[in-house]
Amino acid sequence: MTTPSSSFLAFAERRFRLSGRALIENGHPYFVPTDALESRSDQWPDGYLSMSHYDYLGLMHHPKTVAAAKEALDTQGTGVGASRLVGGERLAHRALEEDMADFLGVGGVLSIISGYLTNVSVIGLLLGPRDLVLVDELSHNSIVVGARGVKARMETYAHNDLDDLERLLHKHRADYGRVLICTDGLFSMDGDITDLPRLLDMKDAYDAWLLLDEAHSYGVLGETGRGLCEHFGEDPKRVEIAIGTLSKSFASSGGFVAANSDVIEWMRFCLPGFVYSVGLPPATTASAHAALRLLHEEPERVTKLRANSQYFMRKAAEAGLNTGTAIGEAVVPILFETPDDCVFVAEALMQQGIYAPPVVHVGIPKDMPRIRFFISAAHSEADIDRVIAAVAAALTTATATRQRLSAE
Repeated sequence: MTTPSSSFLAFAERRFRLSGRALIENGHPYFVPTDALESRSDQWPDGYLSMSHYDYLGLMHHPKTVAAAKEALDTQGTGVGASRLVGGERLAHRALEEDMADFLGVGGVLSIISGYLTNVSVIGLLLGPRDLVLVDELSHNSIVVGARGVKARMETYAHNDLDDLERLLHKHRADYGRVLICTDGLFSMDGDITDLPRLLDMKDAYDAWLLLDEAHSYGVLGETGRGLCEHFGEDPKRVEIAIGTLSKSFASSGGFVAANSDVIEWMRFCLPGFVYSVGLPPATTASAHAALRLLHEEPERVTKLRANSQYFMRKAAEAGLNTGTAIGEAVVPILFETPDDCVFVAEALMQQGIYAPPVVHVGIPKDMPRIRFFISAAHSEADIDRVIAAVAAALTTATATRQRLSAE
């Protein structure tokens, strides 16, 4: 039997080790089949509870989203069979995009099969070798990879430090043709936001463009869930490019670009991630559109999500837990002193039927391990009380154990 080369296997082994393999060698909570957990819900006194999914508005199992997906499967099949440019599109594609653009108050929207690919592809389309891209250091990996993958110069600025961003703009703006600033709307690892009004004024003053990743903020921020612009009372048309996802508030999968209608028309013919990728499957398009309609019709879901998030923050503070810079909007991390503490608490939660995996290496600084809790409008205050009590108790045990071992 043939095998890969020894150098290739050694390379993979070394990179895995550097990524923290030792932390999971004796068992780990990743890639758990959550449907199996749901089916065994009665094995825990209070049932199974997920705090690890992006179902912010509680629409993943809503009868209307499920029914829309089923109807699309029955009438249009499982896929669209080709890129929309070369194989044609479905009426549902444009209907979703037009309604999304109307909801967000932008000129147009273009949906893409992958949210991750959306950032990578858009940044690659916009920039060339004479350009500069400035990235918040804690931006999503898709932004970082997209920025590193182009021939433009890339610089990072300290997280949410607009003084540092302005320093870079002042220093470098005159040396480059186009300048693109990239940041998240709601940061998915920290649950905080950027100062959008100042950022908009700054990019205008320096004739720069802004790419705002609203993946976690659409359906969450603002009175009716229209994102960071609504949160701050800013006109969304001031943002050159907004990136959204269908996998969170819209309970489906895929990504989309929101921009001026002329920009979107250009991208229909030139954006690689759209042109060279298959269109959204019928069921995906239909369920996302149904979720959008529900968000439009029932803005109280956003109100409930916000109330749950603020309640989580308040109870965490009362328990002495560290939520970092989170503002209490859907994404709330609890930070731990050591990776071992973080893993121990996550395992203790799982033993009680609460699924919330630890984040110890990938996507965060290595000295800031955490468990991210994704709050949903479908959660109850009793659910949140249960989680906070379990975290506090497990952390007390972990801390006492660590201190005892240090003293020995």
